[in-house]
Amino acid sequence: MSSDLAATYAALILADDGIEITSDKILTLTNAANVELEPIWASLLAKALEGKNVKELLSSVGSGGGAPAAGGAPAAAAGGAATEAPKEEEKPEEKEESDEDMGFGLFD
Repeated sequence: MSSDLAATYAALILADDGIEITSDKILTLTNAANVELEPIWASLLAKALEGKNVKELLSSVGSGGGAPAAGGAPAAAAGGAATEAPKEEEKPEEKEESDEDMGFGLFD
């Protein structure tokens, strides 16, 4: 098993048991599994997960949640008036040259 995967599993074990994720605890678990892990990686992982609810992060992975629905429904549902963004001027797209324009193609 790779050391980065072992560190991730150690963090998941700690989160599952409701134990605070620290670099010392990650190192303890990886050492118990006979996996050598440099302390810097345990420290970086612990800092990245500090203050985050790992179980909540895992359960919301597939939900998306970042993009608002079309039409501004979340803004209207929150009680705010949905304002329309100013429209940008549409510029005609320049047609790129293709091989056919030069008199030869890929399969010629």
